[in-house]
Amino acid sequence: MDDYKAAGVNIAAGAEAVARMATSLAATRDDNVIGSATGFAAGYRLPPVPEPVLVSATDGVGTKLLLALQEDRHDTIGIDLVAMVANDLLAQGAQPLFFLDYLATDVVVPERVATIVAGIAAGCQQAGMALIGGETAEMPGMYPADHYDLAGFAVGIASASQLLPHGVAAGDVLLGLPSSGVHSNGYSLVRKLLAETSLAAAPLADGTPMLAALLAPTRIYVQAVTPLITAGLVHGIAHITGGGFTENLPRILPAKLAARLRPWPLPELFQRLQEAGNLSLATMRRTFNLGFGLVLAVAPEAVAAVQAALPEAQVIGRVEPRAGQAVEWEAKG
Repeated sequence: MDDYKAAGVNIAAGAEAVARMATSLAATRDDNVIGSATGFAAGYRLPPVPEPVLVSATDGVGTKLLLALQEDRHDTIGIDLVAMVANDLLAQGAQPLFFLDYLATDVVVPERVATIVAGIAAGCQQAGMALIGGETAEMPGMYPADHYDLAGFAVGIASASQLLPHGVAAGDVLLGLPSSGVHSNGYSLVRKLLAETSLAAAPLADGTPMLAALLAPTRIYVQAVTPLITAGLVHGIAHITGGGFTENLPRILPAKLAARLRPWPLPELFQRLQEAGNLSLATMRRTFNLGFGLVLAVAPEAVAAVQAALPEAQVIGRVEPRAGQAVEWEAKG
């Protein structure tokens, strides 16, 4: 009798899951990776960067996982995991180098684990970093049947002189970069609306089913924005995650400055969320990204160059001396 399997842990399934991951991990390797996926740990050679500073970040996906489980869709949740961490590194001015994941589940299903890790690898490729290892833990009794959780950890590198925020000043222009949807925050509220209202009854105007729109993976901004950081065109970056604009924009502002934002028409997805829950603008602004997942603070004279490189970047506000709150919204004209 296999007592460990009888206790709920299937070592053979775990080994099969690892074998299925190998191709995904290999696709993210670069010349700096030392070791293999079968080792006890992995090494990484630091690229030649002047005044090198290592920057680290860790995060999860939150209750968006429950929506993925409900829909039995696991191919993009790994992209969400990488995005949350990679975009945080980017906000500090760092180039992501390598990523490690932690996947814990009640029972290892090799095909599902491989699908999740393939998504993580796809996210790593979008962020230009190597997936050098991780942990898949089978823990019967720890999680409800058929459930799992994800966490990710990454390390990036920056020159000390390019760490952000740096040089944010009154007069700086705030440029929003469009999101791919709700990204990975606010899903406890989203799930409540799905359960208690008819939010999912009709697709978006373009035909996208509501649940598919809500599961769209978080956009990874690294490749688009890193050249702007290298060129010295960016003073600060706010990653609009949990806490929305209310909590994330102040993180890049000196104490005596404020962000003054111009209201913009909400994308349809966010309009539908607001209408379903009869949510106030204040709630929307402190919960969701409202269509902009990243906000750049740039000097007025740099706006043209940034928009030439990123035509999608939209002026959404300005940095001003603080008279009241750290984030203020203009009245609709």
